[in-house]
Amino acid sequence: MTFSIHGLPVARGIAIGRAVLVAPSRVEVTHYFIQPDEIKAEIERLRVARDAVVDELQRMQAEMPKDMPPELGAMLDVHLMLLQDETLAYEIRRWIKERLYNAEWALISQLEVVVRQFDEMDDPYLRERKADLEQVVDRVLRHLKGAATPIAAPPPRPPRQQDLGLDDTLDVPLVLVAHDLSPADMLQFKKSVFAGFVTDVGGKTSHTAIVARSMDIPAVVGARSASQLVRQDDWVIIDGDAGVMIVDPSPIILAEYGFKQRQGELERGRLARLKNTPAVTLDGQRIELLANIEQPSDTAAALGVGAVGVGLFRTEFLFMGREGDLPDEDEQYAAYRAAVEGMHGLPVTIRTVDVGADKPLDDRRPDTHLNPALGLRAIRWSLAEPAMFLTQLRAILRAAAHGQVHLLIPMLAHAGEIRQTLELIDKARAQLDERGRVYGSVSLGAMIEIPAAALSMRLFLRHFDFLSIGTNDLIQYTLAIDRADESVAHLYDQLHPAVLRLVADTIAAGARAGKAVSVCGEMAGDTSVTRLLLGLGLRSFSMHPSQVLAVKQEILRADAGKLQAWAQAVLDSDEPAELLVG
Repeated sequence: MTFSIHGLPVARGIAIGRAVLVAPSRVEVTHYFIQPDEIKAEIERLRVARDAVVDELQRMQAEMPKDMPPELGAMLDVHLMLLQDETLAYEIRRWIKERLYNAEWALISQLEVVVRQFDEMDDPYLRERKADLEQVVDRVLRHLKGAATPIAAPPPRPPRQQDLGLDDTLDVPLVLVAHDLSPADMLQFKKSVFAGFVTDVGGKTSHTAIVARSMDIPAVVGARSASQLVRQDDWVIIDGDAGVMIVDPSPIILAEYGFKQRQGELERGRLARLKNTPAVTLDGQRIELLANIEQPSDTAAALGVGAVGVGLFRTEFLFMGREGDLPDEDEQYAAYRAAVEGMHGLPVTIRTVDVGADKPLDDRRPDTHLNPALGLRAIRWSLAEPAMFLTQLRAILRAAAHGQVHLLIPMLAHAGEIRQTLELIDKARAQLDERGRVYGSVSLGAMIEIPAAALSMRLFLRHFDFLSIGTNDLIQYTLAIDRADESVAHLYDQLHPAVLRLVADTIAAGARAGKAVSVCGEMAGDTSVTRLLLGLGLRSFSMHPSQVLAVKQEILRADAGKLQAWAQAVLDSDEPAELLVG
């Protein structure tokens, strides 16, 4: 019987194949108490399992094919760091020593403690990093139970491929269906084996989504009970554009999606040819298409699609999961320099760290915030930790000696915050002068992601060289919607008239002042609103590299001048979405 499962689209395209299921280990964990004289042996059993996983991941890194995306290697580094985290290991041992839990129970107990901390984080990217810890625990559990490989061997080829119109001389593609997937899971197979991914959990910034986009593989995440409803070897279709998986498709449905798949491949080929085409509208408006990156190695993907710079380098990855051992100046400088040099002279916008009380880096502060989204995060946290902030500022300034660097400050709202930030930037320069360190000049920008900032353009334009609109948070704060809360997620609306008004007014204010304004949130890479943003006057878009060419195609087909009147009508409408249909 044909049925469909809905989730979130994270990597576009169509995949057709048979399902390979990955079952989580945690559902099978046995809970029991040990005797006091068994504590040492139980801790040793845990250590042996952990070391086995470390060896396994290190071997995978060493044997990783050269054509694998760099994201996989970086994620394996994160998993190894978690495995070797002594603070985490100490807490797990404490469950064994004090509660007399068996190793598996202790491991799960500490996981639940840490996962609760992740769940209280506001930022979706960092919140979804809990998946990394869950996967590390899952892998250790498998070793404790003597079942090291989480992915079953593919079953024999089914007899139905001819009935479905597939060529019997070709290998049938495989589609991975799991509760969640770790980078190590994916590395157990060659890059070309899996045609797509489906997971029960995850969001648009989950690591599975990141890898799927980097591999250009169709993927659907957040499909809830997919791994329970799909059976091993079922024929499935992944519609990465719609966020849907179709199970046991009829020949008619298969033929329809086979046609869509071929059309998609032709479209990707056409888009690839646009890489070196300047992003210019029909009426001659030159548009700047930039890439958002999360690691220095992502610069290769940015250049690969013809991005003319990095519009947002999120520096959080350097600070995460270190249990208070924050990166020093030299480590940060090396990372920022790698990104700058990786862009070969093109500009790189480095955003200062956007973490805080809702995304604790260590245990120095008790978690007492009732609403973390409104708490001590981003620039508020940086100003509360001036030594940390100065370290990052010095590293960014030093990296600026190697190329064009724009320094971007997140979540500013008050004149006092602006003043303190500027003073600390000056202090960082003075400290570098005192130490005889070489550094470069930077242009200074502010994120517009709080309504108060969008309504204070005169203040911001007086102090900053450019502005970057963070639409994700701007929507959240304008509409009072927690985008992590599924019960109100349907109210999160990028086309709400108030949101569009704030975006339009910010763009217009920047144009009047002769200062650049970009959009770096999800709206920038959404082709359904590209024409609207062009009509509102936006001339700089920053997005995930995988979205650049599709947005460029929309730009090449648009007449920005003729879009102005229509964009104003959308802006004045009580129901803007109705005017964007078609």
